[in-house]
Amino acid sequence: MMFKFLTVLIHIINLLTIVYMVFKEKRSANSIIAWTLILYIAPFIGFIVFLLVGRKINKSNMFGIKNAEIRVLEKYDRQVKERSQVPVENMDMIMALETIDYSPYRNDNEVCMYSDGKEFFDALLKSLNKAKKSINIEFYIFKNDDIGTKILDILEEKAKNGVEVRLLYDSVGSRLLNRNVLKKLRAVGGKTGEFFPSWLKLINLNMNFRDHRKIVVIDNKVAFVGGFNVGDEYLGKDKKFGYWRDTHIKFKGSAVKDLNLRFLADWRYATKEEVDLSHMLEISDENIGEPNTGMQIVSSGPNLSDRYEIKLAYLKMIQRAKKYLYIQSPYLIIDKSISDSLKLASASGVDVRIMIPGKGDHPFVYWANLAYAGDLLEYGVKIYHYDRSAFLHAKTVVIDDEICSIGTANMDTRSFELNFEVNAFIYSETISKQQKSEFEKDILKSEELTLEKYQNRSRGVKIKESLSRLFSDVL
Repeated sequence: MMFKFLTVLIHIINLLTIVYMVFKEKRSANSIIAWTLILYIAPFIGFIVFLLVGRKINKSNMFGIKNAEIRVLEKYDRQVKERSQVPVENMDMIMALETIDYSPYRNDNEVCMYSDGKEFFDALLKSLNKAKKSINIEFYIFKNDDIGTKILDILEEKAKNGVEVRLLYDSVGSRLLNRNVLKKLRAVGGKTGEFFPSWLKLINLNMNFRDHRKIVVIDNKVAFVGGFNVGDEYLGKDKKFGYWRDTHIKFKGSAVKDLNLRFLADWRYATKEEVDLSHMLEISDENIGEPNTGMQIVSSGPNLSDRYEIKLAYLKMIQRAKKYLYIQSPYLIIDKSISDSLKLASASGVDVRIMIPGKGDHPFVYWANLAYAGDLLEYGVKIYHYDRSAFLHAKTVVIDDEICSIGTANMDTRSFELNFEVNAFIYSETISKQQKSEFEKDILKSEELTLEKYQNRSRGVKIKESLSRLFSDVL
C-alpha cells in the first residue's frame, strides 16, 4: 500500500516538475523533452537525478559584478582608454563584447601562453613566490596532492609574511580536497572560500551552476587564466588520462584588474566578505603599460539577463572568420545556433577545424561529441581526435591570425548556460599565430575523422550516439 502511495506521489511530483519547466523556466525544447523522458522512463531515479543536475536556481545579481564595483574603476577606465587605440579592423568584435557585459578593451597587455602542464605550473609557482602584497586564487578543482601541496606551502609562507591570501575553490570540483589541510593556511592569516557548498557533507545537491573558473591574480599585476586546474593529473601523472594537453596564459597589464574584479565578485558571493576595492584595485601609472596586446576579459554564468556572454562571443568569432577557424574543446555539445554558424562558415569557404579528445573522461559525453561532430562533417568541417593515449582539455578558438580566445569555457551547453566561466579574448597576430601553430602541431598527434569513417561506424556506436545525443542537454 505504501509503495503504491509513493509511486503515485512521485508521478504527481514529476508531472508538476514538467509543468513548471514548460511554463516557468527558460529551457530549450530539447532540454524539456530529455527531462520528460527521464522522469517518465525512470520516475524514482529520474527524480533523484533531476534534484542533482536538473534544477535551475533563482537567478539574481549575486554572482555578478555590481554597478558600485564598476564605478570604482571609472577613473581607471578613463586613464586606460585615453591611452588605448581600438583597432578599426576589430571594432565590431570589441564593441559587441563591451555591450553584452562589462568587458572593457585593454591594449597594453603582455601575454605568455602555456600548452604544457610542467611549463604552466613552473611559471605559476615562480610567480607565487614573488608575491609581495596579495594572492587571489580560484579553481574549480584544487587537490592537496603533490602540486596542490606545493602551492599551499607557498600560500602559507606568504600569509605568514603579511601577504593577503585568498583561496576560492568549488565545492563539487574540489570534493577530493581535504578541508583539514586548509586550517594551517587560515591559522597564519590566509583566507579560504567554498563556492556553492551543500548542507549535506557527502552529497552536494547543487551539481549544476559550478564555479568552473581558473583564476590567479598576484599583486594585482600578474594574472593567469585558462584550462588547467590544480592536481597531479594535469602534469600527466594519472595513467587513466596520460599526457594532459591544455592551454593557459599568464599576462601583465591593465586587463589584470578586470580579472581581479571577476575574482572579487565571486569571493564576495562565496564568503560574504565586502572587500575594499579601492585598495585591491588601486590605480597607478605603474600598472599601465605600453600598447602591446589587446584583450577583453569576458565572464559568463547564470544571471538575470540570460545573455550567455561567452557563447555569444564564440558566435561572433565564428561569424567573423574569413580564412580559418580552429577550435579545441574536450566537449562538443552544441545548440543549433553554434552548429549552423559552423556549417555556414565552412560552406562559405572558411577552413573550419575542430579538435576533440580521442578518448573521453565520461562515456556519454564522448558519444555525444561524436554525434555532433558527425553532423558537421557533411558541411566540410574537419574533425580531429587528439592522441588516444593523452587527453585534450584545452578550450581555445582562433581565427585568421587576428583573434584568439583562451579560457575555461568548453564548446558545450553546460559551459554556456550552467557553469560560471571566464575567457580572455586576445587581439594579437603573434598570439593567434602561436595558437594556430600549437593546433597544427597537435594535428600531427591526431587522427582525422573523415565522413567516410563516420558513415561506416558500427550499429552499436550509432545506438550509443543516438542515446547520448537525446540526453545531451542534461549532460
